[in-house]
Amino acid sequence: MNMSPEQTFRRSNTQTIGDALSAFLRESGLDKPVYEHQLMERWPEVVGEMAAKLTYKLEVREGVLYVRLRSAALKAQLFELRHDVVRRLNESVGTTVIHDIRLLG
Repeated sequence: MNMSPEQTFRRSNTQTIGDALSAFLRESGLDKPVYEHQLMERWPEVVGEMAAKLTYKLEVREGVLYVRLRSAALKAQLFELRHDVVRRLNESVGTTVIHDIRLLG
């Protein structure tokens, strides 16, 4: 089966919708808010459901995740684990989104 040069060009330059969307978001500067949202959505997976239930606000600003907690004991525990939590959150979205966590109570 011979393809015309136009068909060959089209086939060799195709990409998945996901790849095209990722490229568009990256080029337009919209990827950062998407990654920030994904990271906050993964908070329960990374810290566990109980810790997530004691969290009442998450916000990312300038590479820092601000976490409002209802428990002083959880705040102390997460403070000790914060570097690991940062690493695991970034790994969960596949890129570095945050470099620090600030725990607020």
